[in-house]
Amino acid sequence: MIRLLSVGRVKESWLRQGIEEYRRRISGYEAIELVEVRDEKAPESNSQAENTMVKEVEGERVLKQIREGEYVILLDLDGTCVDSVNLSKRIEQIHTSGKNRIDFVIGGSLGVSEALRKRADFRWKLSDNTFPHQLCRLIVLEQIYRAFRILNHEPYHK
Repeated sequence: MIRLLSVGRVKESWLRQGIEEYRRRISGYEAIELVEVRDEKAPESNSQAENTMVKEVEGERVLKQIREGEYVILLDLDGTCVDSVNLSKRIEQIHTSGKNRIDFVIGGSLGVSEALRKRADFRWKLSDNTFPHQLCRLIVLEQIYRAFRILNHEPYHK
């Protein structure tokens, strides 16, 4: 099973439609669940201490959704970039290692807590570019779908 754990809700209808389309496509290969946890309002003062507190609260909400034994791939700006082929290989390796659930985690707009970073089995840097968190969901789902196409030796756009 694949789960996409995300902080906050998707507001734009066009993004919700795209996310649902890729969820549907992925479900043809593997069970998938989309989980949203409530986000915190970003502090107006932009103080480091308040930002850290928001990340910790959001991180705890995400961590409560993760069970022991699940493989966690955290979207992280300080993570490792992998291309689509290597992502598909990683998913295959996780499955063959006996893990039956992979959690992809997208944190909130201020980033992720240290506790969540420590829990991650792999930290994935999606790109050097910056994307809105809501758009990241669509991109991650597209990459998961592409990984399954690659694993099943089905055509995909390079």
